[in-house]
Amino acid sequence: MLTFTTHSPEETIALGVRIGKKLKKGDVIAMQGTLAAGKTTITKGIAQALGISETITSPTFCLISEYYGKMPLYHMDVYRLEGGEDFVNLGTDDMIYGDGVSIIEWSEKIMEELPSRTIILRLTPQEDGSRLIEIENWNNGEI
Repeated sequence: MLTFTTHSPEETIALGVRIGKKLKKGDVIAMQGTLAAGKTTITKGIAQALGISETITSPTFCLISEYYGKMPLYHMDVYRLEGGEDFVNLGTDDMIYGDGVSIIEWSEKIMEELPSRTIILRLTPQEDGSRLIEIENWNNGEI
């Protein structure tokens, strides 16, 4: 497991850029963390690294946002889904097993539907305002 601490939104975005530079087609990132843990903030950095200039927002109400840069970024928020069956019924297989990067917020609800190679990115806000960021199943070299 890799562990990082960020102390501001800017540092969280910068870590996202570092992560994004190492991602490759087909990578799936399962984001886990409470409300306002920084999931969308780190996604902004990943999107920057992928050459995406659009504004990244949480896809809570639209469920899936698609962005295009060096490769597609599929940003999903499954908070409002009941579980894995709802996730599969959205037609996400084409994205998860496609030529882009998939980022799934609130992934705890649908882990059984994700590939075994899924990268787990856990964000935990700390009392001092910093964020503890843990990454499991990372096989893309140093960050």
